[in-house]
Amino acid sequence: MIDKDLLEILACPLTKQPLREATAAEVAAWNARIKAGGLKNAAGKPAEPFDAALVRQDGKVVYAIRDRIPVLLPDEGIAV
Repeated sequence: MIDKDLLEILACPLTKQPLREATAAEVAAWNARIKAGGLKNAAGKPAEPFDAALVRQDGKVVYAIRDRIPVLLPDEGIAV
């Protein structure tokens, strides 16, 4: 879980849209697609499963949270 104060200042590194925490159901669905080979990151590499994520406001891109740290690198965004 991301601190609410931190979440308020985080934004997509590309569009600057606000981010929200993904639900457990969303994470499970995306991880299933990742395991099936269906999701890649912006760099074109296969995405790796994650325990939590931040979702861009428009819902088109997610950023994994790894070891409680949001990975907000443009190449790590996963188009969903």
